[in-house]
Amino acid sequence: MDLLTIGDFAVRAGVAPSALRYYESQGLIRSTRTGGNQRRYQRSELRRVAFIKIAQQVGVSLEEIRDALSALPENRTPTKADWTRLSARWRKRLEERIALMERLRDQLTGCIGCGCLSMKRCQLINPGDQLSLTGAGPRTLLGE
Repeated sequence: MDLLTIGDFAVRAGVAPSALRYYESQGLIRSTRTGGNQRRYQRSELRRVAFIKIAQQVGVSLEEIRDALSALPENRTPTKADWTRLSARWRKRLEERIALMERLRDQLTGCIGCGCLSMKRCQLINPGDQLSLTGAGPRTLLGE
């Protein structure tokens, strides 16, 4: 069994040791303890940390990640097939985030529908603050 210290594991996983301790306290990853009560991680736990990091990047909460990981048989590390199945739950959210990022990229230098009317261009895009009739906030960017 290839065990890593928390420092080595943190470097390899690309997260702070405090994050690893937190993930462990939340039941997301596991470690064993030495006789001196020092944490040791199996190399296979790196996949769980990668799964956590990727899922967080698409906006999945730690609670949802924990639920997904706990659904694995025998609390095992996710395989490629597991990731495909589990990430399908988050596909719509990811597609929405991609669409939002594309709108942000395309409209970043223009009006985002804030209703400020302080830019000359807003007189063309939002005359008389018509967007305020659809709600508060950046109406054109969020598309709400």
